Amino acid sequence: MLSRFTAHVRDRPGDTAVVWRHTEISYLQLYRRACAQQARVGRLGLADGAAVAVRTTKSPDAIALVLALLADNRPFLLPPADLSGETFAALAAKAGCVAVLSTEDSTDPGDGGELRVGGDTDSVGFMLTTSGSTGLPKIVPLTGDAVGRFTGWAARTFHIGPHRTVLNYAPLNFDLCLLDIWTTLAAGGRVVLVEAGRATRAGYLHDLIDRHQVDVVQAVPMLYTLLLAHGRPLPSVTHAISTGDALTTQCLAGLPGLLPNARLYNLYGCTETNDSFLHEIDAANERAPLPIGRPIDGVDALLIDPAGEVFTGPGVGELLVSTPFQTHGYLGSSNAVFVAHPRARTSGRYFRSGDLVRRDASGALTLEGRADFHVKVRGVRVNTQAVERTLLEHDDIAEAVVFAVPDPVAGSALHAVVHRRAQATHTLAVRAHCAERLPRAAVPTAIHLVDEPLPTTSTGKPDRTRIKHTYLQGQR
Repeated sequence: MLSRFTAHVRDRPGDTAVVWRHTEISYLQLYRRACAQQARVGRLGLADGAAVAVRTTKSPDAIALVLALLADNRPFLLPPADLSGETFAALAAKAGCVAVLSTEDSTDPGDGGELRVGGDTDSVGFMLTTSGSTGLPKIVPLTGDAVGRFTGWAARTFHIGPHRTVLNYAPLNFDLCLLDIWTTLAAGGRVVLVEAGRATRAGYLHDLIDRHQVDVVQAVPMLYTLLLAHGRPLPSVTHAISTGDALTTQCLAGLPGLLPNARLYNLYGCTETNDSFLHEIDAANERAPLPIGRPIDGVDALLIDPAGEVFTGPGVGELLVSTPFQTHGYLGSSNAVFVAHPRARTSGRYFRSGDLVRRDASGALTLEGRADFHVKVRGVRVNTQAVERTLLEHDDIAEAVVFAVPDPVAGSALHAVVHRRAQATHTLAVRAHCAERLPRAAVPTAIHLVDEPLPTTSTGKPDRTRIKHTYLQGQR
């Protein structure tokens, strides 16, 4: 990836690499910032190959620092910027980091000389983290070869190259940046960065895409929901990718009007494996939930039943995935979810995703939800994510999170926290909507209506832990 970036610096130094706060930064300018960051790291006197932790928010200097660390063949931990100090320290210790690096937007590029690029592309560079929804986040190391294979696939698939502009919506630590930022820079395109503090402002987002004539957008569904609320179409977009969460029926229906010239995609993957499945959306003839699609180049996928046996044909099973872009395993944590082929048919390792997938008679795959989102209510198995999707089909519901709490009679009771669009919406209407569409056991016992957007994580997904804690505290 880095060699392709430096080739663009040499061949087209004046082309724009990054747009930040409406300021264009050329490939040569970004290169010089990377040289300065490499010189700064060099002055620390760290041993070759010693890992560092990067604690910074998204900016051109943060991108330059990552480029410098990649050039050094130095592993770097890139966790969420909003981690608590205690969690950050625990992760840095687990990763063996010997220093913590940060950046400021005012960094003077100076004269850092030439970027010294190491030759070992199979060494670990990026160390990303999982969401940490079940405890301390796990560390996911990626080699340069794995990242290079992915950026090559993404550039080919979404036509990313010189004179193409890509929006970067995700935080710098999120694996979506492997496409938004690192594929684009490797392919010689232009990245338009969304400021973290303005990522929920529909007018700002619409203006950013429109003003800079963005060609490719990849984001969680929340971005598209915000843009639809703004109202005006964005004709420059030719490829729009939804990932990380399920599109609602309302959002899906609005996308052709919002993005009249775009091919629409549903992209599925995990941090551990990177993107694995791609489905091109026919918005005029499809409804949510959408298929996750077909395995992309080099990906192998299996479905296993509760006994761990591979099955073919229709049914629901846990998804196992093996990709050319995946990690070799977690750093400093159990790797029990990385397994051999259950029938020992290949030598590759498969990642047990924990996602339940339904395969129909045609072979199409649809995500049913997480295995850990399945609970028993009065002895009946209920998928809380399916209940959320049903709630979101109500025209007056913008967001919904459903979780189970212990109940002495039912075993578990379902509670729903719902962000309504209008105060006239009441719990009886919501309950009736659910009762018409869901089995009795899946109708939430308690429905809590709120008039403000639900809290989200740094990646734009609902912050389930915080929502559940806040709601239960309010009931005491």
